[in-house]
Amino acid sequence: MKEFDPGGAPSIVSITDRVKPLALGGAVSSVHFLGDRAHFVGAEENIAIATADGEVTQAPVHFGAILCAASDGKRIVTGGDDGKLLALDAKGETMTLATDAKRRWIDNVALHTDGTVAWSAGKTAFVQGAKGDAKTFEVPSTVGGLAFAPKGLRLAVAHYGGVTLWFPNMAANPEFLEWAGSHLAVTFSPDNKFLVTAMHEPAMHGWRLADNRHMRMSGYPGRVRSMSWSAGGKGLATSGADTVIVWPFASKDGPMGKEPAMLAPLPARVSVVACHPKSDIMVAGYGDGTVLMIRLDDGAEILVRKNAGAPVTALGWNAKGTLLAFGTEDGDGGILEM
Repeated sequence: MKEFDPGGAPSIVSITDRVKPLALGGAVSSVHFLGDRAHFVGAEENIAIATADGEVTQAPVHFGAILCAASDGKRIVTGGDDGKLLALDAKGETMTLATDAKRRWIDNVALHTDGTVAWSAGKTAFVQGAKGDAKTFEVPSTVGGLAFAPKGLRLAVAHYGGVTLWFPNMAANPEFLEWAGSHLAVTFSPDNKFLVTAMHEPAMHGWRLADNRHMRMSGYPGRVRSMSWSAGGKGLATSGADTVIVWPFASKDGPMGKEPAMLAPLPARVSVVACHPKSDIMVAGYGDGTVLMIRLDDGAEILVRKNAGAPVTALGWNAKGTLLAFGTEDGDGGILEM
């Protein structure tokens, strides 16, 4: 992927001219594909829907700030400071899934492959299947993040002091994974063997679920705000440094006793990461507006977007891995057809 420069240094291949630019109308917090349409979740009220040829339309979803979003490829579920949990489908139609009885902020959301949705408000986590009433669970402090296990209906609820594993359809007592500090984002490895959290401090923490053995993942200069599993779950790419930090998870011990790979260094800090759904490549967005595509096995880079000031805040692939979308803090965006 790198061309040889006669001056002795490799030059990065650029495909910036292949990106279809988008004007999204406001700050972007995340991007999700429903089919081949990119849905850019805004910080306020709307989701901007873009086609591969650059046409953008706006879909109003909340009266106020959009605090969280998740997608299963069929719908995008969002929570807002209006106390509502809403779903937007591929036809552009919205549905109210829940309204908090106390009008509290809905600040975390997660989706299971069977259509079950989880969300949180304050210290309360909720789970609701495609049919039936919501079940609730209280944790000791404000919920920091939610994630469904890839196998079985088990929900990880991150909070201060660790993570609670809740089985909403079983009478079994929840399992508590303890580690001091405030745990925010949480994710299961695709093989269901590990659980990893991003913490309020510049660090991550993990557990091997077979024996709850701890995995300390530290050394970051800034807080980790974005995590993405590589195809097959062999590595976990993260933001938080001026390189992409990729932790190894191919062995039964995960990253225990191993150093992470450090890819694509730049003078700016990595702000968001997104691994390709099928191949060992990924994209990284940086605080200076740069977007790089990176090959995981050797770190080779392709320039997707030059540094343009505002931080990149959203990256996403369609399910086939043929379309890439990005959005920024100042409402700029783009779509690249692979």
